[in-house]
Amino acid sequence: MRQIDFVQAFTQAPIECDMYMALPPGIETKHENSKDYVLKLLANLYGQKQAGRVWNQYMADKLHDIGFQQSQVDECIFYCNDIIFIVYVDGGLFFGSHDGTLTLIIKQLKDAGLNAEDQGHPADYVGVNIKKSRDGTYEFTLCTLIDDIIDDIDISNPYTKPVPAKLSLQLHAFCDSPKFKGNFNYRTAVGKLNYLGQTTRLDILYEVHQAAKYSANPRLENEEAIVYIVKYLKVKRHIGLRFKPDPSKGFQCYCDGDFAGNWNKEFAATDPSTAKSRSGWIMFYASCPIIWASKLQSQVALSTTEAEYIAMSMALCDVFLVMELIKEMREHKFDIVNMQPCVYCKVFEDNSRGLELARLPRLRPHTKNINVCCHHFREHV
Repeated sequence: MRQIDFVQAFTQAPIECDMYMALPPGIETKHENSKDYVLKLLANLYGQKQAGRVWNQYMADKLHDIGFQQSQVDECIFYCNDIIFIVYVDGGLFFGSHDGTLTLIIKQLKDAGLNAEDQGHPADYVGVNIKKSRDGTYEFTLCTLIDDIIDDIDISNPYTKPVPAKLSLQLHAFCDSPKFKGNFNYRTAVGKLNYLGQTTRLDILYEVHQAAKYSANPRLENEEAIVYIVKYLKVKRHIGLRFKPDPSKGFQCYCDGDFAGNWNKEFAATDPSTAKSRSGWIMFYASCPIIWASKLQSQVALSTTEAEYIAMSMALCDVFLVMELIKEMREHKFDIVNMQPCVYCKVFEDNSRGLELARLPRLRPHTKNINVCCHHFREHV
């Protein structure tokens, strides 16, 4: 396994079409009004809406020139013989059976015109620290980011918290409460906590999502919720994810729905989102978590059955994508854990009516609408 970093990645790709930009602040022309002049872009600049797509296409063409084939399931995955290359914005990971082959591929990549830095075996990737134990387990932690968050919040109270949120408090808009006047940037804190929850700390994902809903107009209670999460992280700083693959296990997905769990008639008039239910799911492959989420449902569920069924539908969207990726890897002759003639996934759901709808194609007056938006996975059951 080898890690590379593309130096100023987006600017390596040529500009897609003639584009112009206003003069940046501090730059003025010697004659006439500076506002009458513009700059013509010569390279694919960060900040353009199409910059990411242009860079990805440019990189894909270069990889194709040295023998790589782009995945039909995920545009950021490439195959070449027994090598897999995964790219995330401007960083990438090579996986192969021989280190010498990876060294040769990286040299060919540079010769093809891509400015990339070989960073060797990844001790960390996109900020996540990767540690392999003697028993074969991998530990993923993000202690550096947690330390940055603690420094940003600057907690004066030394007391820590055993859980990430107050169990007796439901966050809502708090329109009558004082506005946020903390000594930290609320959106920055939410962004860092969200990245932490998406990478290594599943235990704070729900609380961070609740706090993120009110980033546009945070109140004192929302500030206290952020501080509460950070006090919890302070005492649980070294916790992360531990992966110990079990070759006997295949796909497993656990999903659940919370029907209008935040509903409160006192706040419904000022915060309509309290009527929405929440979906949560986690997917395992070879007994290792690979995808997890905690999201509000985009539509208002009218019953517990509908909320649970929508949660199952949302979870299976991720399941089908990963299953197709595994099938594609098998077609490229890669060894797959728990290789069987067909790829299956066990889905665990705790609502009996939701399970009945999934197994039996019976539509009743109160569930006909579910067929339109959530029944896409019925043929796979």
